[in-house]
Amino acid sequence: MVVQVNQRTRNSSKTMEGHQQRVEANILLLGAENVGKSALTVRFLTRRFIGEYGDIDSIYNHSDKIDGRDICFNIWDSSNSQNGDDAGHITERQLQWADGFILVYSICDPASFNVVRQQVQHIRQAKNKLSGTVPIIIVGNKRDLQHRRTVSSEEGRLLAFSADCGFFEISAAETYHGVLLVFHELLELIREARALKKGTAGFRGIVRSMSAVFGRKRTE
Repeated sequence: MVVQVNQRTRNSSKTMEGHQQRVEANILLLGAENVGKSALTVRFLTRRFIGEYGDIDSIYNHSDKIDGRDICFNIWDSSNSQNGDDAGHITERQLQWADGFILVYSICDPASFNVVRQQVQHIRQAKNKLSGTVPIIIVGNKRDLQHRRTVSSEEGRLLAFSADCGFFEISAAETYHGVLLVFHELLELIREARALKKGTAGFRGIVRSMSAVFGRKRTE
C-alpha cells in the first residue's frame, strides 16, 4: 500500500537563502509483532494515534519543510517480524533500499527487544560486507505502560551504545513530539552519513589521482 501525505510547511528558526535541493530519505521501520510500529508511523504522518493495524507492508511518502529545505520521507512500514529463530530476518531488498532504520520494541516485551538485537546485528554485518554504514535508531515504545515494563531503559541504552545506534524511549499513544524527534534525528544522521560518504569518495579520488601522477613520474 502506498499513501501520499502532504503536511503544511512549519515555520523554521533558520532562513536559508537561494534554492535548496530537495532531500529524500528512505526509512525502514522494523520490529516484532504488537510493538506499536505502525502506530508510530501513522502518528508521525497524521499526528493521530490509531491502536490497531493489519500485518501488511506499507510505504508512505511524506513531504515536509525543515530548516527551509524540502524533505521527502519515504517510510516503509514492514510487516511484523515474528518472535522466533528467524525473527531478525531482513531482506536484501530492504537493506539496499533503506538510507536509515528505526527498530522498534515494546518495553513490556523482552522477546521484542531480542528481535531488535538480532536485527541490529544483521544490518551491521550486511552493511560491513557492502563497505557501507547506515544510521540506526532503536526505539523503546509504550513508555506509558510503566507498570508493565520488563525491559529497562538501561538495557536499551546499552544496546544502542554498543551498536553505535541512536536511542529513544517514547509513547506513540501519548505524544506526537517524541515520535517527531525520532524521525528528525534519523534524518540528520542520514544527512551526516551521506556527507561523510561523499567526503570519503572525494578523498579516495584525490589519492588515486596523486598515485597516477607519481606513478608516471617514477616510470619516466
